[in-house]
Amino acid sequence: MSAPKVVAATIRLTVPAGGARPAPPVGPALGQYRLNLMAFCKDFNARTQKYKPETPMAVTITAYKDNTFEFTVKSPSVSWYLKKAAGVESGSSRPGHVTVSSLSVRHVYEIAKVKQSDPYLQNMPLESISKSITGTANSMGIKIVKDLD
Repeated sequence: MSAPKVVAATIRLTVPAGGARPAPPVGPALGQYRLNLMAFCKDFNARTQKYKPETPMAVTITAYKDNTFEFTVKSPSVSWYLKKAAGVESGSSRPGHVTVSSLSVRHVYEIAKVKQSDPYLQNMPLESISKSITGTANSMGIKIVKDLD
C-alpha cells in the first residue's frame, strides 16, 4: 500500500469558464507551489466548456508536495445566477427597503437544479436548496413572487 500524499496547500480561485490561462490570477497562485500550469489550464477549460464563456467558476485546487494536484470545479455562485436571472448588475444597497427586481419561484427552482449538481449539495433536497436561494435573493433586494405578471 502506498503512503498517502502530503498536501502542500489548498488554493481557492474564481476563474472564468473556459478562460484559464497561465497569466494572473492562475499563474502566480499555482506557480508558487510548482504546479504544471498548462496541465491545469487544459483540464479546467475542458471541464468547463459546457458553461458559457466568462461564467465565474469557483475552483478548489489541492496541491501536493510531489508537485501534483487535484481540483474540483463548483458551479457559479447563487448571487451570480440571481443577478443574471433578474438582469441587474448588483443587488440592492438597502435590502428589505429597496427592491431592485423580482423573480418567480420557477427561476429559483431552475437555479436550485443547477446548484444540486455541486458535490457538496448532491444529497440535499431541492426544497432546501430553494429556501437557501430565496434567502440569498432577499438579502440582495430581489423579491421572489409566485408568478411574474
